[in-house]
Amino acid sequence: MRTANMSDHKTAWRCVTLFLFIVTSEAVLSGLYIDNGVDQTVIHHSMTRHEKLLVEHEILDLLGLGERPRRSGSPPLDRSAPSFLLDVYKQLAEEHEQARPTRSSEMALSGEEQQAIDESDLIMTFQSKKHHLGALRHGHGRHVWFEVAGAPSDASSLLTAELRLHQAATHTEDPTSLYTVVAHRVLSVDNVGVLKMERVAAVNTSAGAEGWLEFNVTSALSAWLTEPTENRGFFITLHPHTQPERHVKPEEIGLEEPHGSGADGKQPFLVAFFKNGPKLGGWDAGARRKREARRWRTHGYSDNYLRNPLTDTSHWTTRSCEIQTLYVSFKDLEWQDWIIAPDGYSAYYCSGECNFPLNAHKNATNHAIVQTLVHLLNPTQVPKPSCAPIKLATISVLYYTDDSNVILRKYKNMVVKTCGCH
Repeated sequence: MRTANMSDHKTAWRCVTLFLFIVTSEAVLSGLYIDNGVDQTVIHHSMTRHEKLLVEHEILDLLGLGERPRRSGSPPLDRSAPSFLLDVYKQLAEEHEQARPTRSSEMALSGEEQQAIDESDLIMTFQSKKHHLGALRHGHGRHVWFEVAGAPSDASSLLTAELRLHQAATHTEDPTSLYTVVAHRVLSVDNVGVLKMERVAAVNTSAGAEGWLEFNVTSALSAWLTEPTENRGFFITLHPHTQPERHVKPEEIGLEEPHGSGADGKQPFLVAFFKNGPKLGGWDAGARRKREARRWRTHGYSDNYLRNPLTDTSHWTTRSCEIQTLYVSFKDLEWQDWIIAPDGYSAYYCSGECNFPLNAHKNATNHAIVQTLVHLLNPTQVPKPSCAPIKLATISVLYYTDDSNVILRKYKNMVVKTCGCH
């Protein structure tokens, strides 16, 4: 018998199991490190190349990807978009180690941004790209465009979206002069280059300020997710705070150029926060389950699986239920071309006996204690309780979907924190 919440553990453990048996059949390193039962961590290496490919597809499904991202070059981590999410990733990693991070964010996160990070399951950034709008007649503004086609198409899962523009320090006669920077959504462009725009957000700044300007552009991104063909980008205008009719060139107060002509890591970018695990690239859970059943039915797995140390415990000495070592190395799997961080993660697993008496350190449920007593009376009819995870933690994975867009995704119930008898 098992407690009611064991279905959640089984689901979480199944997700972890997808990672357990990934190996490279032609390499020295397998990507999987386990406890061999005598307090030694060893490399496990058993799967064929064909089996590895099958399981790799399952992992990509778990990540919400239809196929492995293909990149043309090394990760440009000096760009502003991946730098932002790498900073967020480091902050989340610190929070897992202690209650409060020891350092402030390099991107100067606001309270609203911090709340969005805590509430979101997926964070996605978009680097600015060139986009032709024709010969614009608005001479003092700046066009900024982002390719958002790779974002989740369900706009209802969007929590918030933010446009970030960097302002560099400039030498002006009066650095205290106040200006208003306005972000407009471009609705259309006529034949002579006149823009029809919708004001989305505005931020006040001074001429001598330096740092990131943040614009809430949730409404614009939501519209583009619903109607991708309407994405014509943003148009940025600038005017003295008390003179809205007078337009000023953005470079006069140090706003960085959209396409990398400014300092490294200061290009404009868009960041979006999503909730409830939106799927990317047409990912469909029902289709994945059908593919999974077909793969197991058609191809199966070799006898090596049956001799896996995690399924064949005949060589182990009897030990009580406790947490065991399991480390999955993304780096050994040669996924570092698209997974930025981490290099791998400690998944752990639970193993051992749940024998009478069930001491407090075995984290046994009341039901498990009763089941143990009944097992002693009738061992052939009632099995002993099982050793299983009772507390699981989240991991964060930072990865590219293409050459510029980056995702930080949280995966719940992926790390075993505590084992117990159920």
